Amino acid sequence: MTTTHRRIRVLVAKPGLDGHDRGARVIVSAFRDAGFEVVYTGLHQTPEAIVEAALQEDADVVALSILSGAHMTLLPRVKALLDEAGLGDVLVTGGGIIPKEDAEALHSAGIGRLFGPGTRTGEAVAYIRNWFTSSGRTAT
Repeated sequence: MTTTHRRIRVLVAKPGLDGHDRGARVIVSAFRDAGFEVVYTGLHQTPEAIVEAALQEDADVVALSILSGAHMTLLPRVKALLDEAGLGDVLVTGGGIIPKEDAEALHSAGIGRLFGPGTRTGEAVAYIRNWFTSSGRTAT
């Protein structure tokens, strides 16, 4: 059996009306430095546009940066749309100002680990690599 090696594809997006993208840009750079193939969609993306981009880019991971407080709406909406599009195996993860109890509820709803302010970028990189490997994919 031949194993195909490829780079992990991560789509980073800023859903909703949040206009602060410094954190997203930092994580994009960290992911690229780690060897991931990264697409950053920019500010003010709708869940529908994010899922369409994930489909077009053949993303393994959708990482959302949310500072607006809309995480309990936006993260489940993106996950539901991915599932509807046949992309239920795509990891939805992200970061922002998300209370622990909200992160736990989101995790129970199928959302991956969420990272808060002060998290070292290497933690997010390691989490995605571990998820990728445990999901049966192989990366270079």
